[in-house]
Amino acid sequence: MTQISEQALQAAIKEYRDPYLGKDLYELGAVKALESSESGEVKLVVELPYPSAGIAGALKQLVAVALENVDGVESADVQVGQKIHSYKVQKDLPSVPGVKNIIAVASGKGGVGKSTTAVNLALALQAEGARVGILDADIYGPSIGMMLGVPEGKRPDTRENKYFVPMPVHGLQANSMAFVVTEKTPMVWRGPMVSGAVLQLLQQTLWDELDYLIVDMPPGTGDIQLTLAQKVPVTGAVIVTTPQDIALLDGKKGIEMFRKVDIPVLGVVENMSVHICSNCGHEEPLFGHGGGERIAEEYDTELLGQLPLHMTIREQTDGGNPSVIAEPDSEVALRYRDIARRVGAQLSSRERNLGGSISSVSVTEH
Repeated sequence: MTQISEQALQAAIKEYRDPYLGKDLYELGAVKALESSESGEVKLVVELPYPSAGIAGALKQLVAVALENVDGVESADVQVGQKIHSYKVQKDLPSVPGVKNIIAVASGKGGVGKSTTAVNLALALQAEGARVGILDADIYGPSIGMMLGVPEGKRPDTRENKYFVPMPVHGLQANSMAFVVTEKTPMVWRGPMVSGAVLQLLQQTLWDELDYLIVDMPPGTGDIQLTLAQKVPVTGAVIVTTPQDIALLDGKKGIEMFRKVDIPVLGVVENMSVHICSNCGHEEPLFGHGGGERIAEEYDTELLGQLPLHMTIREQTDGGNPSVIAEPDSEVALRYRDIARRVGAQLSSRERNLGGSISSVSVTEH
């Protein structure tokens, strides 16, 4: 029996480069165990630092083939899992109990599909193997409940008369001001009351071991947004825009606001990048072209993804069944999952928050 060279095994493993971080598995610190037996069996345990269920199968296959090409190897068993850590937040604010990372989804103006992006991003992160919650901080126009199909009038359970139990919806943990007040009650509140209510909702919800909490921020870059950005321990922000010049201008303001309070902008999601005709499938850039790329370049951030203007996205979201779960294999759902992996990968290269919540491990078998 040929003696298997440890060096050759490591060289074979290094052939795989992570598609989101551009590093090999050793550079990522993702190789957790490597064993070979005299009978030619090799066992490798890999642990990626971001939600990655969608690429685990390909990684497993590519690395197994590379290992089986090494002299003396008869078979290779590759196990792929993930471990998500807690990362640094601005001004070292105390973390929210039960939450490792908070991702703010924001837009410089309304009407660009921010809430649709927040909901689908949360569902996509969950589909990629993470534990995810969503908080609707858009006090004046809370829509997350409707988008997730929560029946009108349904209220979250409470504990000890002061804590909310998040509502389980489509595998997410959700809370929203809409669950606490009725749809027909307009929120006639001044800024300090709004930011106070959001902070209370965030801190008095019993989040259960979340890897990520997606916060759907109110649109705009005014006092409320600034106060929230200063007081909520945010790990990173995602800016949603459309290709229109006016939306891009507002998107830039959003990026500048987060930079001002030391919150890293993980990237830009460009919504409504092309219109797809529901009859013939013809694509047309109704709102202009390449705006998201320009803003990402100008601010040295990443274009996380571009999403089409398509009637089914609106219909599915309005019907309480967002694209990622309504049609998990559709082009739109796959784009959201790619965005989710990019966001997780971006966060994983940040400095860790050693005082944050405990990391969770999950193994994905394919």
